[in-house]
Amino acid sequence: MAGDAVVRVEGRLLKLTNLDKVLYPEVGFTKAEVIDYYTRIAPVLLPHVRDRPVTLRRYPNGVEGKSFFEKNVPSHAPEWVRTVRVETPGSSRGAEFADFVVVDGLATVVWLANLAALELHVPQWTVGPRGGRHSPDLVVFDLDPGEPATVVECCRVACRVREVLVADGLVPLVKTSGSKGLQVYASVSVSSAERTSEYAKGVAQRLAGEVPGEVVWRMAKAERTGKVLIDWSQNNPAKTTVAPYSLRARARPSVSAPVRWDEVEGCRVVEDLVFLADEVRERVESEGDLFAVGDPVPLPR
Repeated sequence: MAGDAVVRVEGRLLKLTNLDKVLYPEVGFTKAEVIDYYTRIAPVLLPHVRDRPVTLRRYPNGVEGKSFFEKNVPSHAPEWVRTVRVETPGSSRGAEFADFVVVDGLATVVWLANLAALELHVPQWTVGPRGGRHSPDLVVFDLDPGEPATVVECCRVACRVREVLVADGLVPLVKTSGSKGLQVYASVSVSSAERTSEYAKGVAQRLAGEVPGEVVWRMAKAERTGKVLIDWSQNNPAKTTVAPYSLRARARPSVSAPVRWDEVEGCRVVEDLVFLADEVRERVESEGDLFAVGDPVPLPR
């Protein structure tokens, strides 16, 4: 594809623009290829973003140009795009609420890709059919390496997190952030919105106490050199994490890719856990969705 095109997706007419624009200059990856990736990956992406208000990170001039986060649905959005109004206390712009896009079908995926919304970020909770917010259904441990630590050190910490979660009866899944670190998730049920943060903080503090040379749980930059931060704060209902299968705005079109635990255990160099768009499509074709969550498990007290 090149230039512009009009396509029909799920019965919706979509005008795709600037398809030959290069969004990843280092490798010549174009907007057409971004749209193609998201179209092909949609069957496994959609279950992980459905009913979750999405925060977009848009790169209209590619990853080397200026970007912006977008919570409110663009004013030119088609009328069929589902939105949900969510309160945003503490907003940097002083807004009481925002009207978020909810990605509930392939047409919306393609529309967002055409906006150069390279990154999709979602919370750990869903909304109901009338927009009511549900309690969190996921707990996440965002493992962020402090230089010179890398994803290799994150893998060691991820295995420790896994041991704790399994002992607590949870079923942990793991994915790359698509950037520098790893993210460990588990499907949970909780009685209050604060419970996932409390649990994740407790695990982070426990592991920082057991292996203080490898793990920190506080955000202070000075404490993080050569260690892995277990960022438990990502469970705050006001925060989001990058969605599984989302592209990332790196030099190459890397993906926040679900991985197997044996790949985590066997990671020896950074490139072992770097997956680009084409590789992720091939992995899904051969292995299916490695991030398919099971039934929620009550968090232990």
